[in-house]
Amino acid sequence: MPFLPLRSVQISSNASELYSEWLAWLSDELESEGCDRNELCRRILTDIYFPHLADSDARPHPQVLRVALAQMNPQNVTLEPEYYQDIDLKRYTPRKPLLWLWEMFDRSHLGENVELGIRFRRILAHHVFGSCGANFKAFPHVRLSFGYNLNIGDNVVIHRHVLLDDRGGIEIGDGSSVSDFANVYSHFHDIVDGRIVETPKTIIGRGVRITYHATILAGTHVADDSMVGAGAMLTKSTEPHCVYAGVPAKKVKKKPDHGLSKTAPPTLDALADEA
Repeated sequence: MPFLPLRSVQISSNASELYSEWLAWLSDELESEGCDRNELCRRILTDIYFPHLADSDARPHPQVLRVALAQMNPQNVTLEPEYYQDIDLKRYTPRKPLLWLWEMFDRSHLGENVELGIRFRRILAHHVFGSCGANFKAFPHVRLSFGYNLNIGDNVVIHRHVLLDDRGGIEIGDGSSVSDFANVYSHFHDIVDGRIVETPKTIIGRGVRITYHATILAGTHVADDSMVGAGAMLTKSTEPHCVYAGVPAKKVKKKPDHGLSKTAPPTLDALADEA
């Protein structure tokens, strides 16, 4: 198979400078002790979705437009995790505006811009997650639950339309990736009474690959350097260096020995953290 690392893509110097200035402003705002995150979210989203109304009085406008404008303020919306009894409001409340900002950014015309989007989400991740390592990459439409129960290592990649249900806690080790439309859970409901909920932590080890449309059920430990195949449903913990496939997922083979050695030449990370 051909060796195809990601190539670097250049954007115009004007756009690069503009993005860097805006992201530096956002980072500075979030680092400020006096930052009102609800107001910051409202201001950014209003500028994105209704820039012509950013400084105007909404009262003369049609009712449905006023309703739409109200959605720019995270204090006017509720998110599903807020209804969970086990939520830690002290930890969730300062994160909610950033979760809403993340989701609404992705739904906007800015969200599909890879260069801007990855850098934007990386800034938010360091204020939302329990911990976040270097060079974190999230592509559009990643969904989180609480956010604060998510601990991410270095060089982790989360692709499009992934659900990270961190209700009971998710750990993702260095160098792991979760592919498009995969789901990682850390809670499950009693088979008889759905109000009875267990929240075991789910652990994804180092160098793991969760591939397209796979589902990782709560409480499993995906061991280092293992792989979960496309469309698989993992119900039990894995062994290191093995490939799992099917529903329910079973070990289908062990990775060849040469896959364990670092024979590939080092390559530059086209989307690495500037720091």
